[in-house]
Amino acid sequence: MRIQAARERFWHLFGKAKPFLCVVFLQAGVAGMDIISKAAMNQGMSTYVLVVYRHAIATIFISPFAFAFDKKIRPRMNFSIFWKILLLSLLEPIIDQNFYFLGMKHTTATFTAAMANVLPAITFLMACFFRLEKVKLKSTHSQAKIVGTLATVAGAMIMTLVRGPDIPLPWTKEGSKHGNHQGEIDLQHSIKGAVMIIIGCFSWACFMILQVITLQTYPAELSLTAWICLMGTVEGAIVALIMEKGNATAWSLKWDIRFFAAAYSGIFCSGIAYYVQGVVMKERGPVFVTAFSPLSMILVAILSSFILAEKLYLGRVIGAMVIIVGLYFVVWGKRKDYKPPSAGEQEPPVNQSGNIDDQSNARSDLEIVAANASGWGAVNGRV
Repeated sequence: MRIQAARERFWHLFGKAKPFLCVVFLQAGVAGMDIISKAAMNQGMSTYVLVVYRHAIATIFISPFAFAFDKKIRPRMNFSIFWKILLLSLLEPIIDQNFYFLGMKHTTATFTAAMANVLPAITFLMACFFRLEKVKLKSTHSQAKIVGTLATVAGAMIMTLVRGPDIPLPWTKEGSKHGNHQGEIDLQHSIKGAVMIIIGCFSWACFMILQVITLQTYPAELSLTAWICLMGTVEGAIVALIMEKGNATAWSLKWDIRFFAAAYSGIFCSGIAYYVQGVVMKERGPVFVTAFSPLSMILVAILSSFILAEKLYLGRVIGAMVIIVGLYFVVWGKRKDYKPPSAGEQEPPVNQSGNIDDQSNARSDLEIVAANASGWGAVNGRV
C-alpha cells in the first residue's frame, strides 16, 4: 500500500511539474540553436545556405508525420491556400530567418537573443492595428501592456546604443588572452545587426498573423508545417543561389558544426519544439509559455560566454533586464484578457472586441500568435 501510495504521489507531482520541465526543455533547445548557429557562422557558413539546409532537413523530418497523422483532417489544396503558403514561406523561412541570422553574424548570440524579445511587443502592436487586441486606456491591465511594450523597445535601444564597461568573467578573460575577440562588437555593427533583427521580428509577427488566417481554412498543422518547410527550401535556394553566385564552396557540407547547426535547427526548431509548445499551451495556456521566453536569453548569455567567449557588457545586461521587466508587464496585462471561466460560466468573462460571436475565434487565434511570438517559432520557428 505504501509503495502504491508513493508511486501515485510521484506521478501526481510529475504531472504538475511536467509543463515546467517541457518549457525549460523548449527554451534550452532554442538557446542551443542560437549558440550552434553562431558557432557555424564563425566558421564561415553562409547564412543563406544555412536557411536552405535547415528547411530541407526539416521537410524530410516532418513530412512522414504529416502524412501519417493528418490523413483524416487534411483538406484539399486549392489556389487560395497555396498562395498563402507561398507568402508564409517567404515571410518566415526567407525574410525572418535570413535577417535574423545576418543580425547574429554582425553581433553576438547573446545580443541577438535579447533583441528578439521585442517580438511580443511587435506582435501586440500589430494585433492592435488589426483590431485583434483592444486597449482600454483607463484599465490597469491595458496600461500594463502599453508600459510593457514601451519598456521592451527601450530595453532594445539600450542594448543597441549603450555598451558600458565589460563584466569580467574568468573564462572570457582566458579567451581574450589568446586573441579571441569575437564577442566584441562596435556601435556600427550593433545598430546594423539590431535593424536586421527587428526586420526579422516584424516579418515573423506578420507570419503569425497570416498563419492564424491560413489555419482557419487549412487546419492540418503538421501538413502546413511540411508545406512551409518545402516551399521555404525552394525559395531559400533561389535566394542563396543569387547571393552566393560563383561561390560553390559555400554549399559544401561536412560532418562538422555546420551540418550539426542545420540538422539541429531543422529537426528541433521546426519539428519537436512545435509539438512540445502545443502540448504545454493546451494544458496551461499561452501566458504560461510566454512567461518563460526570457529564459532562452539568459541561457544564451551564459552558454555563449563559455563556448564562444563572448564578453558581457553592463549596458547589455541593463537593457536585457529592462526587456524582461517589460515582457512581464505585458504578460501580466494579458492575464486579465484570457482569464479562464469560473465554475458554472459558459462564456469567457472578458470580451475585448465587441461582438462575442464574431471575435471569439480572433481572441483564441491571438493567443496562439502571442505565445508563438514570445520565444521561438511554432510552426516553423527559429526561436
